[in-house]
Amino acid sequence: MNEPYEYGLWHLVLFHVGIFVFFGLSFLRPGRRREWRSMGAFAAFVVALYTEMYGFPLTIYLLTTWLGRFPVAAPFAHASGNLWASLALGGRGAGLCMTVGGLVILLGVLVMAQGWHAIHAARGSLVADGIYGKVRHPQYAGIGLVVLGALIQWPTLLTLAMAPVLLLSYVRLARREERELEARFGEDYRAYRKQVPGCIPRWRPRHRREERSELVVLADRRRPEAES
Repeated sequence: MNEPYEYGLWHLVLFHVGIFVFFGLSFLRPGRRREWRSMGAFAAFVVALYTEMYGFPLTIYLLTTWLGRFPVAAPFAHASGNLWASLALGGRGAGLCMTVGGLVILLGVLVMAQGWHAIHAARGSLVADGIYGKVRHPQYAGIGLVVLGALIQWPTLLTLAMAPVLLLSYVRLARREERELEARFGEDYRAYRKQVPGCIPRWRPRHRREERSELVVLADRRRPEAES
């Protein structure tokens, strides 16, 4: 009896890679060399993810070689490619992982979109309200959610190895950007950074939220004076 082989769907690989690279370029807008390096790492992660999801199941081949056999009857059926389901959760776990991972990825894209809209609407002034009142780097937080969702949805040996490298590249990029923002906005940015976390939001009591609201777009109030 021939085992099913449900890969080789390269049109789906190209479609998903194109969609995610398009969103990444649209919301991150890399301009400088270090931004393009981080964008390249994100694109490589996406290519590795969808190549194994639809094109060529490298992780399944490697695990089958190392373990002698894969712990499911049909290792090259598409549902068997989800490692969480195959190694731990059982047959129905694949659908659950795909759904949960997809929702986390969608949340990440929405967070990136909100960050992009806020920063471009500000036209160069300091933004501390909206999504930027929750985290200082919503676009990079969105990248983190996309990576987390991908690792829930379809973990592979390559993406598990690449994820820390990708996230570290954006952490380093965020730190460099913060130094530039501090040099540009001075005490306003230092006060904002003191009260708002970097990429992971935290709960605050109501009185602390009211204190933070006083920071909202401080540079915006000074901008007309500078222009006049």
